[in-house]
Amino acid sequence: MNVSVVLFTSDLRVHDHPPLRAALGPRNETVPLFVRDPAVDHAGFAAPNRLAFLADCLADLDQGLRRRGGRLVVRSGDPVAEVCAVVREADADEVHMAAGCSAFALRREQRLRRALEADGRRLYVHDGVVTALPAGAVTPNGSDHFAVFTPYFRRWSAEHLREPLAAPRVVRVPSGIRSEDLPARPAAATLSAGLAPGGEEEARKRLAYWLDRYADAYEEGHDDLAADATSRLSPYLHFGALSAAEAVHRARARGGAGAEAFVRQLCWRDFHHQLLAARPAVADADYRTRSDHWRSGPQADADLRAWREGRTGYPVVDAAMRQLAHEGWMPGRGRLLTASFLTKTLYIDWRAGARHFLDMLVDGDVANNQLNWQWMAGTGTDSRPNRVLNPVIQAKRYDPEGAYVRRWVPELAALRGPEIHEPWKLAGPGGSRFDGYPDPLIALPEGLARFRRARGQD
Repeated sequence: MNVSVVLFTSDLRVHDHPPLRAALGPRNETVPLFVRDPAVDHAGFAAPNRLAFLADCLADLDQGLRRRGGRLVVRSGDPVAEVCAVVREADADEVHMAAGCSAFALRREQRLRRALEADGRRLYVHDGVVTALPAGAVTPNGSDHFAVFTPYFRRWSAEHLREPLAAPRVVRVPSGIRSEDLPARPAAATLSAGLAPGGEEEARKRLAYWLDRYADAYEEGHDDLAADATSRLSPYLHFGALSAAEAVHRARARGGAGAEAFVRQLCWRDFHHQLLAARPAVADADYRTRSDHWRSGPQADADLRAWREGRTGYPVVDAAMRQLAHEGWMPGRGRLLTASFLTKTLYIDWRAGARHFLDMLVDGDVANNQLNWQWMAGTGTDSRPNRVLNPVIQAKRYDPEGAYVRRWVPELAALRGPEIHEPWKLAGPGGSRFDGYPDPLIALPEGLARFRRARGQD
């Protein structure tokens, strides 16, 4: 009897899953396998929020397979050793998996291919599973990747996007293949209190609901902090509980300016993945160095700690950081504001901010997280590397009545309208500050002048 193995990585779903469908092709049985790799823990990527979301996704994937007669096999250890062990146990002759774009994923693929071929087995790596288009599907003349988003978006939009695949009706798993228990969620005390549930079923419900109710307003409202009008689908895309290709198809079928703006955001995700695939070092190193001498020492450490805790004295920055702590998520506009404040106003290394985001974000993705941070720090692909987002101006534009700030900074809840964004101009009850809300870490003109001096712009 013919047997294959499907190695799940960042593609935890049964709908639109090319490796699973290819493995099931003419074959009778397949082993759906997930390997819990301790190297992820050792690298510092096993943040509690993501481990909880991963546990949800794996439980949902197992249920999706069981509804089709199968089950998920879980192992812990080196993925190459564990895959090879399962291959021998099942007497499988081939393994299918999704292509990755990080240096870690590429090393894993190369090691697995060598080990399988040495044992007379084959590895099939499928592109376009974790992104809408494969990382290297479109390239400019004379380069292996696009460094500017707009021309990439034009080429990306003109490319044929594969049609989504239906979930298989039947998945037959050979008997006798040992599996560990599904991973459990970490203790609740270690998690963000407002963490969203994971899993493909939840992802598909959220996509359908958002497209039906909110997509039409997305173009105008996605930066409105108080409206909370973004799709919140990024964690499901990160874990592959939702197919990016299917999301693009369904948004295009919906049509309209809002759906088109949503597709553009999905293209940004592909843009960062193709950049990381071509330049893996940008996970830690500047894509374009500005020869920064980032602040360090006790005062910089204290400023970084205040930023993490949402106590910078700038309400919109603090609101976004507190939302991150509570939900393990924040909207895109909040990410831009907080990143600009840390790197440009406080002049602290973008890597410190990116590390904190990876510690907290459910959608903590090396490609999107690191490259968005570099974009805002001016060391990435931004054509205006020295732009600085003024948090007061941004707050008055995207939270004009202060509803977002009041939601997350209760010390200022008594303030109404745009005055909430500049509490240092006001006195609290009896001339005191507002329930201990701090003064600004630095005056904005002072921070701007320091940054311009550092970049040689004064």
